[in-house]
Amino acid sequence: MADLKEIFGKPPVQHDEDWHSPGGKAIREVVFGFNDGLVSTVGFVMGVSAALPDPRIILIAGLAEVLAGGFSMFFGAYLSSKNQREFFESEIARERFEMEHMPEKEREEIRRIYAAKGFVGAELEAVVRQITSDPKVWLKCMMEEELGLIYESMDNPIKVGFLTGFSFMTAGIIPILPFVYASSDTAMLHTVLFSAVSLFAVGILKTFLTRRPWFRSGLESLTIGLLASGLGYVFGWAASRLAGFVPHP
Repeated sequence: MADLKEIFGKPPVQHDEDWHSPGGKAIREVVFGFNDGLVSTVGFVMGVSAALPDPRIILIAGLAEVLAGGFSMFFGAYLSSKNQREFFESEIARERFEMEHMPEKEREEIRRIYAAKGFVGAELEAVVRQITSDPKVWLKCMMEEELGLIYESMDNPIKVGFLTGFSFMTAGIIPILPFVYASSDTAMLHTVLFSAVSLFAVGILKTFLTRRPWFRSGLESLTIGLLASGLGYVFGWAASRLAGFVPHP
C-alpha cells in the first residue's frame, strides 16, 4: 500500500529520548545483528580450531560461516519485517472498508474507545464528531487506538534486513581476523581477546536500549559469549575425536 505516509502523516509525537525515536529502532537492529554475529562466529571458530589446526582452513571456514550467516540474517529480517508490514496494510484495508460500509459501527467503536478514556456526555460526542469528520484522521485513530498499530512500527523491510545482516557480518569478521596474520595458536589468543572486548562493548551498547547498569550488561554479554565459545570448542574437540582426528594441543 503506497499511501501509508498519507494516512499516518508524520509520527504523532516527536520524542527526545533516542529509544522512542525511529533512530532507536536502528540501534536495536544493529545490536541484535552484531551480538548474534559475534557470539555465533566465536563459537564456530573455537569449534573448528579444536579439530583443525590449519589457520587457513579456519579462516576460509569462518568467512563462509560469516557470509552465510549474514545473508541468512538479511533475508530473515527482511521477510519478517515485510510480513509484518503486509499484515498492517491488510488491517488498514479492512478498517477502510468497514468505515465506508459500516460507518455507524465504526463510530460506536470510536465512542467506546474514548469513553474508556474518561470522556462522557457532550464532551464524548464532540470528540467522536471531530475524529470522524476527517476520514484520514478517523482511519489513523482506528489503527492506533483499536489495533495498536503506529506508523513508526512499519519498518522498511530492506533497511531492517540490511542493518541486521551488515551488523552480523561486521561482528563476524572480528573473531576470524587474527587468522589472516598469525599462526593458529597465536590467532586463537587474539580471537579470544578481540572477541572479549567486543562482547563487553556490545553489552554496554545495549544499555542505550535497556537502561541497565553498563558494567552488568557488559559482563552479561561477555559471559554469554565466552560460554558459547567454550561450548563450541568442546563440541569441536568431541567431533574431532569421534571422526578420528587428533585435535591440536
